[in-house]
Amino acid sequence: MPAPKYPKASRPCLIVGSVAIDRVATPFAQSDNILGGAASYASIAASYFAPTRLVGAVGGDFPKPFLKRFSKHGIDTTGLQIEKDSKTFYWSGKYHENFAGRDTLEIQLNVFEKFSPTLPEVYRETPYVMLGAIQPALQHRVVDQLKGKNAFILADTFDLWINMTRPDLDRLLPRVDLLVINEDESRLLTGETSLILAGRKLRKMGPRIIVLKKGEHGSLLFHPEGFFAIPAYPVTKFVDPTGAGDSYAGALIGYLASVNRSDLPALKKAVAYATACASLTVESFSVDRLSSGGRKTIDSRYKELETMTRF
Repeated sequence: MPAPKYPKASRPCLIVGSVAIDRVATPFAQSDNILGGAASYASIAASYFAPTRLVGAVGGDFPKPFLKRFSKHGIDTTGLQIEKDSKTFYWSGKYHENFAGRDTLEIQLNVFEKFSPTLPEVYRETPYVMLGAIQPALQHRVVDQLKGKNAFILADTFDLWINMTRPDLDRLLPRVDLLVINEDESRLLTGETSLILAGRKLRKMGPRIIVLKKGEHGSLLFHPEGFFAIPAYPVTKFVDPTGAGDSYAGALIGYLASVNRSDLPALKKAVAYATACASLTVESFSVDRLSSGGRKTIDSRYKELETMTRF
Protein backbone atom coordinates (compact mmCIF):
# COMPACT_ATOMS: atom_id res chain seq x y z
CA MET A 1 0.00 0.00 0.00
CA PRO A 2 1.52 3.37 -1.04
CA ALA A 3 1.99 6.06 1.60
CA PRO A 4 -1.17 8.15 1.98
CA LYS A 5 -1.22 11.55 0.29
CA TYR A 6 -3.19 14.17 2.18
CA PRO A 7 -4.56 17.58 1.16
CA LYS A 8 -2.48 20.64 2.06
CA ALA A 9 -5.21 21.79 4.45
CA SER A 10 -5.16 18.53 6.40
CA ARG A 11 -4.18 18.49 10.07
CA PRO A 12 -3.23 15.48 12.22
CA CYS A 13 -5.85 13.58 14.16
CA LEU A 14 -5.42 11.54 17.34
CA ILE A 15 -7.28 8.31 18.12
CA VAL A 16 -7.35 7.07 21.73
CA GLY A 17 -8.97 3.77 22.68
CA SER A 18 -8.73 0.01 22.87
CA VAL A 19 -6.51 -2.20 20.73
CA ALA A 20 -7.47 -5.84 21.06
CA ILE A 21 -7.33 -9.40 19.88
CA ASP A 22 -10.85 -10.57 19.03
CA ARG A 23 -12.52 -13.85 18.20
CA VAL A 24 -15.96 -13.50 16.65
CA ALA A 25 -18.72 -15.97 15.83
CA THR A 26 -21.66 -15.02 13.61
CA PRO A 27 -24.65 -17.10 12.47
CA PHE A 28 -22.64 -17.95 9.36
CA ALA A 29 -18.94 -18.11 10.26
CA GLN A 30 -16.27 -18.18 12.97
CA SER A 31 -13.13 -16.04 12.89
CA ASP A 32 -9.64 -16.89 14.07
CA ASN A 33 -7.92 -14.52 16.49
CA ILE A 34 -8.15 -11.20 14.67
CA LEU A 35 -7.19 -7.55 15.13
CA GLY A 36 -9.89 -5.73 17.09
CA GLY A 37 -10.45 -2.81 19.40
CA ALA A 38 -12.11 0.54 18.78
CA ALA A 39 -8.84 2.38 18.17
CA SER A 40 -7.76 -0.16 15.56
CA TYR A 41 -10.85 0.33 13.41
CA ALA A 42 -10.99 4.08 13.97
CA SER A 43 -7.34 4.77 13.20
CA ILE A 44 -7.39 2.80 9.95
CA ALA A 45 -10.53 4.63 8.82
CA ALA A 46 -9.08 8.02 9.80
CA SER A 47 -5.82 7.29 8.00
CA TYR A 48 -7.59 7.51 4.63
CA PHE A 49 -8.16 11.21 5.21
CA ALA A 50 -5.50 12.71 7.49
CA PRO A 51 -2.21 11.94 9.30
CA THR A 52 -3.27 9.69 12.17
CA ARG A 53 -1.78 9.15 15.62
CA LEU A 54 -2.74 6.18 17.81
CA VAL A 55 -2.75 5.87 21.60
CA GLY A 56 -3.55 2.49 23.14
CA ALA A 57 -1.94 -0.45 24.92
CA VAL A 58 -1.06 -4.01 23.91
CA GLY A 59 0.88 -6.89 25.43
CA GLY A 60 3.96 -8.77 24.32
CA ASP A 61 1.68 -11.29 22.59
CA PHE A 62 0.37 -8.73 20.11
CA PRO A 63 1.02 -10.23 16.65
CA LYS A 64 3.57 -8.43 14.48
CA PRO A 65 1.30 -8.60 11.40
CA PHE A 66 -1.22 -6.49 13.31
CA LEU A 67 1.44 -3.85 13.94
CA LYS A 68 2.38 -3.97 10.26
CA ARG A 69 -1.25 -3.27 9.39
CA PHE A 70 -1.00 0.06 11.19
CA SER A 71 2.31 0.92 9.53
CA LYS A 72 0.92 0.12 6.07
CA HIS A 73 -1.66 2.83 6.65
CA GLY A 74 0.97 5.33 7.76
CA ILE A 75 -0.41 5.41 11.30
CA ASP A 76 1.94 6.89 13.91
CA THR A 77 2.11 4.31 16.74
CA THR A 78 4.52 6.23 18.97
CA GLY A 79 1.71 6.39 21.51
CA LEU A 80 0.99 2.64 21.45
CA GLN A 81 2.16 1.30 24.81
CA ILE A 82 3.64 -2.21 24.48
CA GLU A 83 3.78 -4.05 27.81
CA LYS A 84 6.03 -6.99 26.95
CA ASP A 85 5.32 -8.88 30.18
CA SER A 86 1.55 -8.64 29.84
CA LYS A 87 -1.10 -9.86 27.42
CA THR A 88 -3.29 -7.90 25.03
CA PHE A 89 -6.94 -7.15 25.76
CA TYR A 90 -8.95 -10.14 24.48
CA TRP A 91 -12.63 -10.29 23.58
CA SER A 92 -14.68 -13.16 22.22
CA GLY A 93 -18.31 -12.75 21.19
CA LYS A 94 -21.15 -14.46 19.35
CA TYR A 95 -23.86 -12.72 17.34
CA HIS A 96 -27.48 -13.86 17.47
CA GLU A 97 -29.55 -14.87 14.44
CA ASN A 98 -30.02 -11.96 12.03
CA PHE A 99 -27.35 -10.11 14.07
CA ALA A 100 -30.04 -9.04 16.55
CA GLY A 101 -27.68 -8.54 19.48
CA ARG A 102 -24.62 -10.43 20.63
CA ASP A 103 -23.26 -12.23 23.68
CA THR A 104 -19.79 -11.81 25.16
CA LEU A 105 -18.33 -15.30 25.52
CA GLU A 106 -15.02 -14.31 27.08
CA ILE A 107 -13.26 -11.12 28.05
CA GLN A 108 -9.73 -10.74 29.38
CA LEU A 109 -8.82 -7.14 30.16
CA ASN A 110 -5.11 -7.97 30.60
CA VAL A 111 -3.02 -4.87 29.81
CA PHE A 112 -6.19 -2.82 29.31
CA GLU A 113 -7.15 -3.26 32.98
CA LYS A 114 -4.49 -0.75 34.03
CA PHE A 115 -4.46 1.28 30.82
CA SER A 116 -3.89 4.96 31.51
CA PRO A 117 -3.54 6.90 28.27
CA THR A 118 -0.36 8.96 28.21
CA LEU A 119 0.13 11.27 25.26
CA PRO A 120 3.63 11.72 23.86
CA GLU A 121 4.60 15.39 23.98
CA VAL A 122 4.23 15.79 20.21
CA TYR A 123 0.65 14.48 20.39
CA ARG A 124 -0.54 17.05 22.93
CA GLU A 125 -1.16 19.77 20.37
CA THR A 126 -3.08 17.52 17.95
CA PRO A 127 -5.96 19.66 16.62
CA TYR A 128 -8.48 16.84 16.05
CA VAL A 129 -9.02 14.17 18.71
CA MET A 130 -11.24 11.11 18.97
CA LEU A 131 -11.91 9.67 22.42
CA GLY A 132 -12.91 6.05 21.87
CA ALA A 133 -15.51 4.47 24.16
CA ILE A 134 -13.18 3.93 27.11
CA GLN A 135 -14.07 4.88 30.69
CA PRO A 136 -15.03 8.57 30.96
CA ALA A 137 -12.34 9.03 33.64
CA LEU A 138 -9.73 8.02 31.04
CA GLN A 139 -11.32 10.29 28.46
CA HIS A 140 -10.97 13.15 30.97
CA ARG A 141 -7.31 12.21 31.39
CA VAL A 142 -6.71 12.62 27.65
CA VAL A 143 -8.43 16.01 27.53
CA ASP A 144 -6.38 17.14 30.53
CA GLN A 145 -3.16 16.42 28.62
CA LEU A 146 -4.10 18.45 25.55
CA LYS A 147 -2.34 21.78 25.27
CA GLY A 148 -4.40 24.86 24.58
CA LYS A 149 -8.16 24.95 24.15
CA ASN A 150 -8.44 24.79 20.38
CA ALA A 151 -8.60 21.03 19.79
CA PHE A 152 -11.79 19.70 18.20
CA ILE A 153 -12.79 16.70 20.33
CA LEU A 154 -15.07 13.84 19.31
CA ALA A 155 -16.21 11.45 22.03
CA ASP A 156 -17.79 8.01 21.80
CA THR A 157 -19.35 6.10 24.68
CA PHE A 158 -21.53 3.05 25.35
CA ASP A 159 -24.24 1.87 27.70
CA LEU A 160 -21.92 0.44 30.37
CA TRP A 161 -20.46 3.87 31.11
CA ILE A 162 -23.89 5.51 31.01
CA ASN A 163 -25.12 3.05 33.63
CA MET A 164 -22.03 2.82 35.83
CA THR A 165 -20.12 6.10 35.53
CA ARG A 166 -22.82 8.63 34.69
CA PRO A 167 -21.40 11.51 36.79
CA ASP A 168 -18.02 11.28 35.00
CA LEU A 169 -19.76 11.15 31.63
CA ASP A 170 -21.96 14.14 32.47
CA ARG A 171 -18.82 16.13 33.33
CA LEU A 172 -17.18 15.07 30.07
CA LEU A 173 -19.94 16.16 27.70
CA PRO A 174 -19.33 19.93 28.08
CA ARG A 175 -15.64 19.32 27.36
CA VAL A 176 -16.20 17.82 23.89
CA ASP A 177 -17.38 19.30 20.59
CA LEU A 178 -18.99 16.23 19.05
CA LEU A 179 -20.69 13.20 20.60
CA VAL A 180 -21.20 10.09 18.47
CA ILE A 181 -23.83 7.84 19.97
CA ASN A 182 -26.24 5.09 18.87
CA GLU A 183 -30.00 5.24 19.25
CA ASP A 184 -30.24 2.93 22.30
CA GLU A 185 -27.52 4.87 24.12
CA SER A 186 -29.19 8.18 23.27
CA ARG A 187 -32.47 7.01 24.80
CA LEU A 188 -30.65 5.70 27.87
CA LEU A 189 -28.75 8.96 28.34
CA THR A 190 -31.67 11.33 27.75
CA GLY A 191 -34.79 9.35 28.68
CA GLU A 192 -36.33 10.42 25.36
CA THR A 193 -37.93 7.85 23.02
CA SER A 194 -37.97 10.28 20.08
CA LEU A 195 -34.54 10.42 18.45
CA ILE A 196 -35.14 14.00 17.35
CA LEU A 197 -35.88 15.07 20.91
CA ALA A 198 -32.95 12.98 22.16
CA GLY A 199 -30.56 14.69 19.74
CA ARG A 200 -31.73 18.14 20.78
CA LYS A 201 -31.48 17.26 24.47
CA LEU A 202 -27.96 15.87 24.04
CA ARG A 203 -26.83 19.19 22.54
CA LYS A 204 -28.11 20.95 25.67
CA MET A 205 -25.98 18.58 27.78
CA GLY A 206 -22.73 20.00 26.40
CA PRO A 207 -21.56 18.97 22.92
CA ARG A 208 -22.48 21.48 20.24
CA ILE A 209 -22.69 18.70 17.63
CA ILE A 210 -24.41 15.30 17.91
CA VAL A 211 -24.23 12.40 15.48
CA LEU A 212 -26.84 9.79 16.27
CA LYS A 213 -26.25 6.41 14.60
CA LYS A 214 -29.24 4.25 13.64
CA GLY A 215 -27.36 1.24 12.25
CA GLU A 216 -28.93 -0.05 9.03
CA HIS A 217 -31.27 2.96 9.06
CA GLY A 218 -28.53 5.56 8.68
CA SER A 219 -27.67 8.45 10.97
CA LEU A 220 -28.80 11.89 12.12
CA LEU A 221 -26.66 15.01 12.50
CA PHE A 222 -27.60 17.77 14.93
CA HIS A 223 -25.48 20.88 14.33
CA PRO A 224 -25.80 24.53 15.46
CA GLU A 225 -26.27 25.46 11.79
CA GLY A 226 -28.94 22.86 11.04
CA PHE A 227 -30.08 19.25 10.85
CA PHE A 228 -29.09 16.50 8.40
CA ALA A 229 -30.12 12.87 7.88
CA ILE A 230 -28.48 10.23 5.71
CA PRO A 231 -29.37 6.60 4.98
CA ALA A 232 -27.00 3.69 5.43
CA TYR A 233 -25.07 2.50 2.40
CA PRO A 234 -26.96 -0.47 0.85
CA VAL A 235 -24.61 -3.31 1.79
CA THR A 236 -25.22 -6.64 0.06
CA LYS A 237 -22.46 -8.66 1.77
CA PHE A 238 -22.87 -8.60 5.54
CA VAL A 239 -20.22 -10.62 7.42
CA ASP A 240 -19.52 -9.00 10.81
CA PRO A 241 -20.75 -5.68 12.26
CA THR A 242 -17.98 -5.49 14.89
CA GLY A 243 -16.11 -2.19 14.63
CA ALA A 244 -18.49 -0.52 12.18
CA GLY A 245 -19.32 2.26 14.64
CA ASP A 246 -15.64 2.77 15.44
CA SER A 247 -14.77 2.99 11.74
CA TYR A 248 -17.59 5.49 11.36
CA ALA A 249 -16.24 7.73 14.12
CA GLY A 250 -12.66 7.41 12.88
CA ALA A 251 -13.58 8.40 9.33
CA LEU A 252 -15.63 11.29 10.67
CA ILE A 253 -12.79 12.84 12.68
CA GLY A 254 -10.33 12.02 9.89
CA TYR A 255 -12.36 13.87 7.27
CA LEU A 256 -12.80 16.92 9.50
CA ALA A 257 -9.03 16.96 10.05
CA SER A 258 -8.47 16.69 6.29
CA VAL A 259 -10.42 19.89 5.58
CA ASN A 260 -9.68 21.55 8.96
CA ARG A 261 -13.31 22.58 9.33
CA SER A 262 -16.34 21.65 11.44
CA ASP A 263 -19.13 23.71 9.86
CA LEU A 264 -22.36 22.08 8.67
CA PRO A 265 -21.28 21.48 5.04
CA ALA A 266 -18.07 19.80 6.26
CA LEU A 267 -19.99 17.68 8.79
CA LYS A 268 -22.46 16.54 6.11
CA LYS A 269 -19.61 15.26 3.97
CA ALA A 270 -17.88 13.75 7.01
CA VAL A 271 -21.02 11.79 7.90
CA ALA A 272 -21.27 10.50 4.32
CA TYR A 273 -17.63 9.37 4.30
CA ALA A 274 -18.15 7.80 7.72
CA THR A 275 -21.14 5.88 6.36
CA ALA A 276 -19.04 4.62 3.44
CA CYS A 277 -16.25 3.40 5.75
CA ALA A 278 -18.69 1.65 8.08
CA SER A 279 -20.22 -0.15 5.10
CA LEU A 280 -16.83 -1.56 4.18
CA THR A 281 -16.13 -2.73 7.71
CA VAL A 282 -19.16 -5.03 7.90
CA GLU A 283 -18.08 -6.90 4.77
CA SER A 284 -15.38 -8.90 6.56
CA PHE A 285 -14.11 -9.97 9.94
CA SER A 286 -11.74 -7.49 11.58
CA VAL A 287 -10.37 -4.58 9.54
CA ASP A 288 -9.66 -6.69 6.46
CA ARG A 289 -12.16 -5.15 4.06
CA LEU A 290 -11.78 -1.65 5.50
CA SER A 291 -8.02 -1.92 5.03
CA SER A 292 -8.06 -3.47 1.56
CA GLY A 293 -10.96 -1.43 0.14
CA GLY A 294 -8.84 1.65 -0.39
CA ARG A 295 -9.70 5.30 -0.82
CA LYS A 296 -11.08 4.78 -4.36
CA THR A 297 -13.75 2.42 -3.05
CA ILE A 298 -14.61 4.82 -0.23
CA ASP A 299 -14.90 7.72 -2.70
CA SER A 300 -17.10 5.60 -4.97
CA ARG A 301 -19.49 4.79 -2.13
CA TYR A 302 -19.51 8.42 -1.06
CA LYS A 303 -20.59 9.41 -4.57
CA GLU A 304 -23.32 6.76 -4.54
CA LEU A 305 -24.62 8.14 -1.25
CA GLU A 306 -24.52 11.63 -2.75
CA THR A 307 -26.62 10.45 -5.69
CA MET A 308 -29.06 8.57 -3.41
CA THR A 309 -29.74 11.64 -1.27
CA ARG A 310 -30.08 14.26 -4.01
CA PHE A 311 -33.52 15.07 -5.41
